[in-house]
Amino acid sequence: MGKSVVVIEGDDAAPEAMRPVVELLGELAPQIQFEYPPVGERGNELHGNPFSPEAKATIDQADTTLFGSTSGSSGAALQYLRWGKQTFANVRPCTYLPGCSSPLSNPQGIDFVIVRENLEDLYVGIEGDLEELQFLDRVGRTVRKRVRDFSEGRYAVKVITESGTSRVVRFACELARERDLQNKVTCVTKHNMLRGTDGYFLELARTVASEYADIEFESFIVDDFACRLIREPQRYDVIVMPNLYGDILSDAAGGLLGSLGLAASGCYGHDYAYFEPAHGTAPDIAGTNTINPTATILSSAMMLEYLGLKEQAKKLRTGVEKVYSKGDVLTPDQGGASTTTEFVDAVWEQCC
Repeated sequence: MGKSVVVIEGDDAAPEAMRPVVELLGELAPQIQFEYPPVGERGNELHGNPFSPEAKATIDQADTTLFGSTSGSSGAALQYLRWGKQTFANVRPCTYLPGCSSPLSNPQGIDFVIVRENLEDLYVGIEGDLEELQFLDRVGRTVRKRVRDFSEGRYAVKVITESGTSRVVRFACELARERDLQNKVTCVTKHNMLRGTDGYFLELARTVASEYADIEFESFIVDDFACRLIREPQRYDVIVMPNLYGDILSDAAGGLLGSLGLAASGCYGHDYAYFEPAHGTAPDIAGTNTINPTATILSSAMMLEYLGLKEQAKKLRTGVEKVYSKGDVLTPDQGGASTTTEFVDAVWEQCC
């Protein structure tokens, strides 16, 4: 059966990675039909809207979306893919590929996944002036002052819900079972300080994990875990955490491998998912054809699996592994001198 994939190329250098990767996907999986709805600046030019109803309809009718990194008006589409489609689990694999220029002396065996709750926490975007909270007659647990006693300033609301937490922890447990490696889920929070919110996240995580007798469950305070992640990354399997910590630590995990150019991601909901490289748009190298396309390729492999094209996904991953193992066609961030398109071509040669 044919599959429909929306492609949003992104901004700055991101399209330079996306275009050759989509060409490769077209060769590897010809049953995929790629759709290019006008979003961002192109949407403004054609419809006077960076994310028109027509673009939304195209996404709704497609099986999935492949999104390049954005720093501009195409972010309106990203907002819809995330909150509109309720893609609550941001999955960020961290697997060492022999040949990558990791800063670690012993990166062999790193193979874990961070599952970041993707919709709640501080990312609900409820912020404002402290004077708006003057009606709250509550005393802080640490500073022992009421809101009205603070000087002029700002606030942000941190939201942790039962439904949002339970579903992402359940997703993490199912993923650990599917991976069948260490069969372990690690929960990361700041429950010692944020007892009402992070403490609730941990409480709910323990409750959900107790339903999985075959899954080992452990938990750490986030600052302690940050040290452990660097010191002993090989001991982790699936790591679940609230939104903000997941955003920060998943980028740190990319540093363990040597570059955010290697960091793939997929965002999953109950009935939709989209996939995007975790790096930024790299405006400093736009137009040079040197952006590392590995994250885009590996995100595409996750997408192929989601579409049920597991054999093609395996070929794509194997192609990337072989290119890094040989080490003669690498982009500058990995110590090589090859272009983006040369790297993609090399992966395709290994896929054949």
